[in-house]
Amino acid sequence: MIAELCERFAITGRVREVALEAERQTASLTYPAQQSVQRKVLGAFLDEGITESDLAGTTGYGYDDAAREHYESLLARVLGAQRAIARLSIVSGTHAIVAALAACTRPGTTLLSISGAPYDTLRNAICDAPYSLAGEGIEYRELALTADGTIDLPAVQRELRAREITTVFIQRSRGYAPRRSLRVKECEAAYATVKSVAPGVLVLVDNCYGELVEEREPAEAGADLIMGSLIKNLGGSIAPAGAYVAGNSELVERVAARLYAPGLGAALGPTLGFGRAFIQGLFLAPLVIEQTLRGLDFIAALFDGLGYGVEPVAGSRRSDIVQAIRLGTAQRLERFAAGLQAAMPVNARFTPVPGAVPGYVDPVLMSSGAFVAGATIELSCDAPLRPPYEVYVQGGVLAAHAYLGALFAARALEVPR
Repeated sequence: MIAELCERFAITGRVREVALEAERQTASLTYPAQQSVQRKVLGAFLDEGITESDLAGTTGYGYDDAAREHYESLLARVLGAQRAIARLSIVSGTHAIVAALAACTRPGTTLLSISGAPYDTLRNAICDAPYSLAGEGIEYRELALTADGTIDLPAVQRELRAREITTVFIQRSRGYAPRRSLRVKECEAAYATVKSVAPGVLVLVDNCYGELVEEREPAEAGADLIMGSLIKNLGGSIAPAGAYVAGNSELVERVAARLYAPGLGAALGPTLGFGRAFIQGLFLAPLVIEQTLRGLDFIAALFDGLGYGVEPVAGSRRSDIVQAIRLGTAQRLERFAAGLQAAMPVNARFTPVPGAVPGYVDPVLMSSGAFVAGATIELSCDAPLRPPYEVYVQGGVLAAHAYLGALFAARALEVPR
């Protein structure tokens, strides 16, 4: 395929040579976890017993919305949770995370992040923005990861013994930070540590970008709540909007009461005809994620071969759908994003430029041409303009599209300006 793409789109020279080698390096890779995930999702659908009439959904208040009820039940099955709430009205992963943190952390107590600083917009919502959680009387503390990128379990134990902590927070994915993402097994050790010292402390996990990549989800490994977006992994590139919270039933109800109203909780919420897209997107999600992983492994091999630092390296076990590439300069970031943009199915003729994004301190460069705006299960990249000038490539519904985007980005880096 790479030779054909290179011929069709006039990719020559060093990029073509390295790309052909990257294809040889990654052609034999297999994704056994995705086979397990496919079986899990198929089993959930058969156990749920959806009928065609359940897909219609409701308008208005959304009482007795069968599409919503079945979709949330499916999510709970797939994510290994007691219960899930998933709504159009939860507009982003950040919205879901902040709502869950606020619902689970009492004013006057401490929220402790044990995976370092959260991504920019979330940390802003916790600490600095008007009406932030800190502004509502919640103390916030964070522990850095160790030098090898793991959770510092002895430091976690010391913090739990030193102060009244209500909630521990873990961000699985790297966000915009030059660190590796965390595997479910690593997070499981942290849950066990927390509960051994302080059984009443709640553990909440930002699961964005990580859903269905590994055989298990954080809720199956001991997390009290997990949160994420529906226009990333779980949406299968079809869900039009929304986010979810899943885990312990009582805690999910607590979050619903904060999002809507005490006494109403999760009983309301129309799907507005999009229930079919949510449910079908979840059905397709394992296939889409496998294509994404194939594309990211090729991207890692290509840019490693071109001399750039990549994390993770091709063929390593992944815990999310994000590929970091260390380009080293702002100019290279701009060339990469412009090259990737030229391969997009939508807005391919646009040129990305750095700009201010709410919640981010530094200008951010983004490349995207998604059918669903902001859907990072579709091929995209983000790059804050700050050292070490890493670009974060996400998604790719078709592996072939990820290959093409990578070839265009690599060619843009090779052409002098």
